[in-house]
Amino acid sequence: MTDGAERTSQMTVEEFEKIATFAAAESDAVVFEFIDGRIGDRGVPDGDHNEIWMWLQGICMQHRPQLGLYGGDQGLKVESYRNGRARPDGSLALRGNFAGQGEWADPDGVLMTVEITSYDRVTDRRDRKGKPVAYAGAGIPVYLLVDREAGAVTVFSAPDPEGGGYRDRHTVKFGEVLMLPDPVGIELDTEVLQNYVR
Repeated sequence: MTDGAERTSQMTVEEFEKIATFAAAESDAVVFEFIDGRIGDRGVPDGDHNEIWMWLQGICMQHRPQLGLYGGDQGLKVESYRNGRARPDGSLALRGNFAGQGEWADPDGVLMTVEITSYDRVTDRRDRKGKPVAYAGAGIPVYLLVDREAGAVTVFSAPDPEGGGYRDRHTVKFGEVLMLPDPVGIELDTEVLQNYVR
């Protein structure tokens, strides 16, 4: 759990999945996640968010063509014991990794998750604090956070599922070069990201 405190879950994973399925059938304007025992919604991405996504997807395709950077429609079972449900902006895995898995896939085979921050009230709690713990708990090797508000990119690596996060963290300002560690092994020149901040 975050901040070392045990929290009581708002509901079971099964109850969350029923709510999320119902909401998705009614409208595509709201997408829910279940992190740290709490239900939350994801904001609708703006144009700059989408441009960052396309830039990153292009780099991954160029440098690692056998991999796919799957979009936010693919949900993942996250946290220790797979008790959370997240929809990362991106999940990097071998092509075909999610075949036959359904809406909430097992994170095995995911090399990296990606989040691109939104300008909303829950970004700090969700993307900067909750998601690193959830993804590390699921054993995902690398978490990449493109933080538009901070004008920085952070790569988290070496998951410590029992310790509640990642052991390593490296941050660079937009415009600098960042090496994504193995098993990703891609160098990012973040110069272009300076075009997508407010």
